[in-house]
Amino acid sequence: MHRFLARRLLLLVPIFFGVSVLIFLFMNLLPGDPARILAGEGATAEDIRNITLKFGLDQPLPVQYGLFMRGVFSGDLRSLRTERPVLELIFPAFRNTIQLALISILIAALLGVSMGIFAAVKRNSWIDNLVMSLSLFGVSMPVFWLGILLIILFSMTWRLLPAGGIGTFRHIILPAVTLGMATAAIIARMTRASMLQVLNQDYIRTAQAYGLSTNKIIYKYALKNAMIPIVTIVGLQFGYMLGGAVLTESVFGWPGVGRMVVDSIFSRDYTVVQTGIMIIALSFVLVNLTVDITYAFLDPRVRRG
Repeated sequence: MHRFLARRLLLLVPIFFGVSVLIFLFMNLLPGDPARILAGEGATAEDIRNITLKFGLDQPLPVQYGLFMRGVFSGDLRSLRTERPVLELIFPAFRNTIQLALISILIAALLGVSMGIFAAVKRNSWIDNLVMSLSLFGVSMPVFWLGILLIILFSMTWRLLPAGGIGTFRHIILPAVTLGMATAAIIARMTRASMLQVLNQDYIRTAQAYGLSTNKIIYKYALKNAMIPIVTIVGLQFGYMLGGAVLTESVFGWPGVGRMVVDSIFSRDYTVVQTGIMIIALSFVLVNLTVDITYAFLDPRVRRG
């Protein structure tokens, strides 16, 4: 197990530096001069030149990358627009995104796994058809449309929940449900397919022949052996939520890191964008590492492999 973890942790180093190089290069390919944008309208050539020199934007790309990475590791990296420490700006936003993603994936996993198991057990029945139809609708439904619909119903019509912002637990309910519904549909379809494959195995039929209860067969034997594909999709969707909740955060005014990165792209605040995307990418890798570790506990053959 220790060797398994060591191999996975060593892979983080090249992935981290590879992601940082790609992000840095892509940001520098964006059109527009960040110094001119930061200087604003009516700025003189001297103002633009001073900003360029101040942030080292006149240096060759390798030198700029070195300055950027030094700032990341030292914690001295500052926003080009506000000149505040980047980590001071990003960590509160990332904490908000983690809160939203955790509650969303909890809703999605509970709803999706339950629906998938129910559909598999009632295969080819009207219940199975209903669950699959709802999951297809959930996958096809635009997130922003569902968010607006929930705001109209629960905030404007029934006045049960706040339409946006952050503060209490009531503020996170609508964005979490919005973000979790599409993921619940994906998890339901994966759970159903995985459970059907397991339920057709000989040892399940043997357990049924011995007279074991249906609940014991499903939850003690079938679900455990069907968990690896389910854990995979839950882990991947949680990683996507950490960086892909921009639409949900925008609709509900949720101050998350995805929304901050998009706003910083428009203002050409390179340091905030690069650091934000690196944190999102690193989080995604750590989520996948957690999924790999879960594999090892679910199936000892993974560790030996």
